Amino acid sequence: MTRRLCSFIASLQGHLAAVAVLALPLVAGCAPVEPGDSPPRQMVAAANPLAAEAGMAMLRQGGSAVDAAIATALVLGLVEPQSSGIGGGAFLLHYDADDRDVVAYDGRETAPGSADEGLFLKADGEPMAFWDAVVGGRSVGAPGLLRMLELAHRDHGKLPWPALFQPAIRLAEQGFAVSPRLHELIAGDQYLKRYPATAAYFHDAAGNPLPVGTLLKNQAYADTLKAVAAGGADAFYRGPVAVDIVEAVRSATDNPGLLSYTDLRGYQAKRRTPVCLPYRIWVVCGMPPPTSGGVAVLQILKLLEPFDLAALQPASPQAIHLVAEASRLAFADRNRFLADSDFVDVPVGALLDPAYLASRSALIDPAASMGEASPGLLSQHAMAPFQLNPPSTSHLSVVDAEGNAVSMTASVESAFGARLMARGFILNNELTDFSFRPAADGLAVANRVQPGKRPRSSMSPTLVLDRDGRFVMAIGSPGGSRIIGYTAKAVIAALDWNLSMQQAVALPNFVNRNGATDLEEGTSVVDAKAALEALGHEVNVIGMTSGLHGIRRLSGNGGAGLEGGADPRREGVALGE
Repeated sequence: MTRRLCSFIASLQGHLAAVAVLALPLVAGCAPVEPGDSPPRQMVAAANPLAAEAGMAMLRQGGSAVDAAIATALVLGLVEPQSSGIGGGAFLLHYDADDRDVVAYDGRETAPGSADEGLFLKADGEPMAFWDAVVGGRSVGAPGLLRMLELAHRDHGKLPWPALFQPAIRLAEQGFAVSPRLHELIAGDQYLKRYPATAAYFHDAAGNPLPVGTLLKNQAYADTLKAVAAGGADAFYRGPVAVDIVEAVRSATDNPGLLSYTDLRGYQAKRRTPVCLPYRIWVVCGMPPPTSGGVAVLQILKLLEPFDLAALQPASPQAIHLVAEASRLAFADRNRFLADSDFVDVPVGALLDPAYLASRSALIDPAASMGEASPGLLSQHAMAPFQLNPPSTSHLSVVDAEGNAVSMTASVESAFGARLMARGFILNNELTDFSFRPAADGLAVANRVQPGKRPRSSMSPTLVLDRDGRFVMAIGSPGGSRIIGYTAKAVIAALDWNLSMQQAVALPNFVNRNGATDLEEGTSVVDAKAALEALGHEVNVIGMTSGLHGIRRLSGNGGAGLEGGADPRREGVALGE
């Protein structure tokens, strides 16, 4: 544990003291590492100290990385409800230290069986305004998180399923302190008062946003978790909980949705084969479709492989230029080809073919920007029209004492999802990740709405291995479609520039999504603006609140220890023992 993280936790004690069951172990587990101390051998990095401590509690009991990830995710759904939760979905990569194998778990939400391509079209055939589509039941897909966690636990869990729910249940019943970030997001959201249950939960009796430090209890969430702890995920997808989810979605009379009890009963999480490619002396693995993140991050890295990034200063103008150009090419392919491969033909093999990537890399000019890039393959699908992709979501990374690892990104999509609550949790608005327009230029859009389909995501949980298949790093981030750039930046910073995990996640952000190059305001990369403009970039200086949480195996000590990184732009920590 770094002194910075321990200092951060200590600064929160006024808020954490309200939850005695977790506050004391959190501080006790945060002794700074002194010279001569052994580095941590098990670790959790997550977006909230209470959530990370819940995961560590499972590891102390001999739990696996999946056990810890489940406990962490359930607490995140309580203390960070704007970002993730059981009313949403997730993608999880698991590394098995014995088999040196990576498996991908898909818990992405699905469109209702009665949905069609016109879900987000008005009567005149034009797309709805984005926020008109988001708020209410129309945007809610069948949640996938619990089915996915149950599947991963069946494969890799060690502790009993009910034990993993206890930290979140205790916190929900005893209450947790509203954090500064949660307060700010409540205060800044114009839609939270639209539906009574959500308005009452996030505001005081006078209708004001809950102040920082407010002890917030959620007995309804505790009761839901107790039911799932006792009855498995079926207690969520069948019976009274499912009935109440459907009622909340369909009774949003100003914007009702189509989700049905049948949709919930039929939801299935899926094991998928990860996408993996060699990158220099490592192997990088990501999630396959329906997320675009794994393919896009791998493309960015492979497009940059011919360039000597290690010779460049981290986040220097030349480094930013090269990464931005590679990102243009990756996003050009992403926007046309990536979607749910169970419904449309996604040419993953062709997009990751070494010869194809070498030909695309040759388009990168170190001395000038190419401007807007074009896709590199022929397609029967139209380019997806641009639409908003609000930054929310949460990422966690875990390594257990046996060396197994989890990289998991979870989301309810927009902050506070559809602004609907059922049984103590927020419902997602993930269906707005579909293209609102089903066709363009006479061709169907790959990411159009179809019944039962999973909307395209940008979530990019990533695992890095060495060439012998040993764990090197787990990383990922929230941030809408900028997730891809944030994750690629952290991977490059750790591998090419050999920054520590903490330095890699804290490095200023720079992102290109095949348009302007975005530089993180208030950071040193703003100094690169003039040099990038001279190379032909259009440059925007904006806030970019990533939430990178990573764990890296130390190269010394026989590779036995770990170091963690928690994004200073949010409220997370990396805890290890």
